[in-house]
Amino acid sequence: MSKKRFYVTTPIYYPSDKLHIGHALTTTMADTISRYKKLLGYETFFLTGSDEHGQKIEKTATEVGMKPIEYTDKIVAGFQELWKKLDIEYDDFIRTTQKRHYDTVSKIFTKIYEKGDIYKSEYEGFYCTPCETFFTERQLEEGCCPDCGRKVDVVREESYFFKMSKYADDLIAYIEAHPHFIQPETRRNEMLSFLKSGLEDLCISRTTFDWGIPVPIDDKHVIYVWFDALTNYLTALDYLNEGELYQKFWKENDEILHLVGKDIVRFHTIIWPIILMAADVKIPDRVFAHGWLLLEGKKMSKSKGNVVDPMTLIDKYGSDAIRYFLLREMPYGEDGYYSEEALVMRINTDLANDYGNLLSRTTSMIDKFCQGKIPKKTVEDSMDKEFASIAKEIKAAYVPHMEALQFGKALQEVWKIIARGNKYIEESAPWALAKDDSKKEKLNAVMYNLAETLRVATIYLSPFMPATLPKVFDQLGIDEPSLKSWESVDFGAAIEGITVRRKDPIFPRIDPKVALKVDEKQEVAKENKKSKTKETKKELVEENANLISFDEFTKTDLRVAEIVEAEKVEKTDKLIKLLLQVGDKKRIIVAGIALHYAPEELLGKKIIIVANLKPAKLRGIESHGMLLAASTADKKIMTLITVDSDIPSGSKVG
Repeated sequence: MSKKRFYVTTPIYYPSDKLHIGHALTTTMADTISRYKKLLGYETFFLTGSDEHGQKIEKTATEVGMKPIEYTDKIVAGFQELWKKLDIEYDDFIRTTQKRHYDTVSKIFTKIYEKGDIYKSEYEGFYCTPCETFFTERQLEEGCCPDCGRKVDVVREESYFFKMSKYADDLIAYIEAHPHFIQPETRRNEMLSFLKSGLEDLCISRTTFDWGIPVPIDDKHVIYVWFDALTNYLTALDYLNEGELYQKFWKENDEILHLVGKDIVRFHTIIWPIILMAADVKIPDRVFAHGWLLLEGKKMSKSKGNVVDPMTLIDKYGSDAIRYFLLREMPYGEDGYYSEEALVMRINTDLANDYGNLLSRTTSMIDKFCQGKIPKKTVEDSMDKEFASIAKEIKAAYVPHMEALQFGKALQEVWKIIARGNKYIEESAPWALAKDDSKKEKLNAVMYNLAETLRVATIYLSPFMPATLPKVFDQLGIDEPSLKSWESVDFGAAIEGITVRRKDPIFPRIDPKVALKVDEKQEVAKENKKSKTKETKKELVEENANLISFDEFTKTDLRVAEIVEAEKVEKTDKLIKLLLQVGDKKRIIVAGIALHYAPEELLGKKIIIVANLKPAKLRGIESHGMLLAASTADKKIMTLITVDSDIPSGSKVG
């Protein structure tokens, strides 16, 4: 029986400068889903690359005294170095300057031209050089590019046009018949609206610059960037010769996934499928458009200079920490927020305190209490059986989350068993069991369960953090490949007798004061400036004035509440209406957490509320209390304060 096949692509990145952390997000997503599919036994093909033609590259290279290919060679080498450091395991790196791509684009152009769907005319309109995109006047926003906001140039030149308008109705019908083609649904609706507003023919050649693929029937023209760039997805599979890769991963494959940022979804879901229709090539299965990774609330842009260099972060924190943070923090299909403060918090909380600490404590106790060998479990109580039950629940949720590219939710599932393992140590107190010979079997069961918890969790985490997997299995002493496989992910593998190997922590805790320290001279200057102002003294006085007494604090009634229902408040971006169970009573609270949590994520969570606040009306809804949450200083990351599931709702806190 042949393996199932999976083809995943990133956009091919434009080599105008070094890549930033936003580009790393897309490529990490692609690498993670590719590794996940491999884990499940799929035959996969993962493509990334560089989009090297166009007026902008030609202009930039000329300005620095280089030929375009010399300029792009240097930048592209940096791309490849970054992917290596980030443990990106692609199967091919396509460059649009390669001969195989020239030949493939020429084949597609000629095929569509001979079909009568390409014609020569004159273009007069508006052009954005940075975006390499033509626009009609009605598409401009206040006279500027609707994508990047920059000024556009008025151009007039002879061009070849692609009859996109001919296929508009066919594409609308296809999208409506295949709702999974464009994801998430909000992007699908946007593209349908764009199509139904009227689609014009596409200008696909230029004569005002030379850096591009010549039009095969007219060497005065070069093929315009999107008709050139999008074809890379076929070039890499040898569409030119309709070779084995093309047959396996495109023609006979039902799982073709393009991962893109939301700013280029239009090109991938309108221009690209229409090119394929005209060329009689099947349309990909799915295009997923993720949101932007925002820095201080704004989209990162090389031209604006507000970018974060992933190379620096990898050197500082390690590749897996960066991969984990990106996929844990990025909400499904929406914009996410980046700050180094949030990154450090995730590393310390999730990777050092939870995952890393569980490994260190487990191997240490096995070494100390069991002569360094994972013991055999011969007894089992209800607490022990819970691990197998949790593992089954995780598997049932993890797979659909991964298939839907809900990476954050998949990681939340895995953390359930990690959190249970840490809590289990405190509940079972192995150090006390070790002092009582009559409880040796119980001690053995605890040590086995902890080692097995780590083994199972690490298999689930392997697509996300590939560099961590060998380190964890090395410390657990697990060398047998079958014990690292998807087939062994169910709880209860035969790992007894394996000798653990205690080593340094896999994720050392990071001191935020050191990691986030700003330039010393800037800090001194800032402090000197503060010390010279009366405002600082006033703030100190006010700070002391805000102190409360213990008696005042005890008036605050903090209670555990379970979220029973959650829904967004209409006509607001931030508010969610929560129905809470507090003991034997229900109450409604309105909270400003919608930018950080989807309503469906909240169901079943047990949170802490201030229960004795006077009711307040928010958007016409009476809110009875306030929930507690922790957030970073810039308010971009927020986490609800929760309690373990076995704490009854209504319980008093404090």
